[in-house]
Amino acid sequence: MLKEIKYLVFIVIISIFIFFTGRYYFSDENIKNSYRSYKNIDEKVKIYSKKLPLLKNDTENIIEYVKQTDQKKKKKFNFWKLLEND
Repeated sequence: MLKEIKYLVFIVIISIFIFFTGRYYFSDENIKNSYRSYKNIDEKVKIYSKKLPLLKNDTENIIEYVKQTDQKKKKKFNFWKLLEND
């Protein structure tokens, strides 16, 4: 009997918590505040992007290309021939 009452109290407390959490989450005030915060973030990003300094490009002509020659003989491997040797 005591165990059943304890479970009933737990279920009631959890139900009340879920009810009030959902009520707050879906309230008009919370929805308005969330949209306002999204709008503020967009404005802050625009303002911050205007304040960013432009850096000088110093990456020109830093890559040196090396011409590869075919002087080295490459050993050709044939998979089927390797199996036949066994």
